[in-house]
Amino acid sequence: MRLQRRGMSVLSFFIAAGTFQAAAQTLLKLPEVSQRASISQRIGLTDITLVYHRPLVNGRKVWGGLVPYNQVWRAGANENTTIAFNTPVSVQGQALAAGTYGLHMIPGTDEWTIIFSRNHSSWGSFTYKQDEDALRVTVKPQPAEMQEALAYSFEDLKPDSTAVSMRWERLAVPFEVSVNEKEITMNSLRDQLRGGMQYTWEGWAEAANYSLANKVDLDEGLRWAGEAIKQEERYDTLMLKARILDAQGKGGESGPLKTRALAIANPLQFYMFGRQMQLNHENPEQVMSIFRQTAQKYPDNWIGHLAAARVSSAAGDYTKAAAELKAASAAAPDTQKPGLANYLKKVEAGQDMNQ
Repeated sequence: MRLQRRGMSVLSFFIAAGTFQAAAQTLLKLPEVSQRASISQRIGLTDITLVYHRPLVNGRKVWGGLVPYNQVWRAGANENTTIAFNTPVSVQGQALAAGTYGLHMIPGTDEWTIIFSRNHSSWGSFTYKQDEDALRVTVKPQPAEMQEALAYSFEDLKPDSTAVSMRWERLAVPFEVSVNEKEITMNSLRDQLRGGMQYTWEGWAEAANYSLANKVDLDEGLRWAGEAIKQEERYDTLMLKARILDAQGKGGESGPLKTRALAIANPLQFYMFGRQMQLNHENPEQVMSIFRQTAQKYPDNWIGHLAAARVSSAAGDYTKAAAELKAASAAAPDTQKPGLANYLKKVEAGQDMNQ
C-alpha cells in the first residue's frame, strides 16, 4: 500500500490507523514531554555515562500505578535508558564487563531488581528479553524528597566507587558501582608507556611514582624507575628508584643511589632531602648532617642560610638561627618570605624552628 495514495501523508496514515500517540517516536525532531538528559562520572580512569529521558510526575500515582510493580520498566521514558562503562566494573559486588547496556528495573514494594541488558538500542522495555541480560542485581529502595522529574545522580563518591541513584517522586533507588582502580590504572600505564611517553624520563617516572605512592606492583615500579634513569640520570630519577628500594626493604641497595643523586642535586633538592627525612621523623643526627652539608655546599644561597638556621636552632643558638633566617629572607624569592618570617618569629621567641 502506497501511503501517498489519494493524497494521504505518512503522518495522516498513522493518525488514521490510530497508532500515532504523543508518547511515540516522532518522524521529525520535536520537543519531547520527557526530555533527554545525560550524566557522567569518572572514578579513577573509569567513565560511567547514563543517557535517559526524564518523565514528570505531573500529579500521577507513579509506583504501583504509572509504573507497575513486578514488571520490567525502562528506568526512564522513551527509548532505552543506557549506562556505559569504559572499563570492567562491579555492580553491587558482581562483575560486569566494559560496554554499553540497556538499563531496566523491576520495581517492588521492598526490593528492586536492576537489569543490565546487552541490548541497548530498543524502544523502552517492550521488546526486553531476559536471555539478553548481562547482569541482574537486587537493591533496596529508599524514601526521598519529592523529585518531579526523574533524575539520575552519582552519590557517595569515593576513589574507587560511587552509588548511582535513580530518583523520582518520593523514592530513591541506588546501586553501587565499584572499580579495581589500581589494577585499571596500572594496565593503563603499561599501555601508555608503549606510546611516545616511553621516550621521556617523565613518563617512566610518573608511572613509577604511581606504583610507589599506591604500593602496587613495586617490582614493576622499580623497573619503570630504571627506565627513567636510562632516559636521563638526574636527581629525580635516581632518588625515585632509591625510594622504591626502601619501600621494598632494600635499604642497602638504595644508599648508593641516594649518594649519586645528592652529588648532582641542586640546593633546593639537597635541602629537601633532609627536610623530608625530618618530616618522616628519621634519625635526627642524619637530618642535621644533611642540613650542615647543605649550608657548606651552598653558603651564599638562601637555601644554605635556611639549612644553617635549622642547625643553629636545633643546637639552641637562636641568635645565630635568627641571623641566618634574615640572610635567607634577603635573598629568597618573594613566595618564600612569609614562611621564613614565621620561622624568624619562632626563633626570636626562643623556640626551635624544627619543632
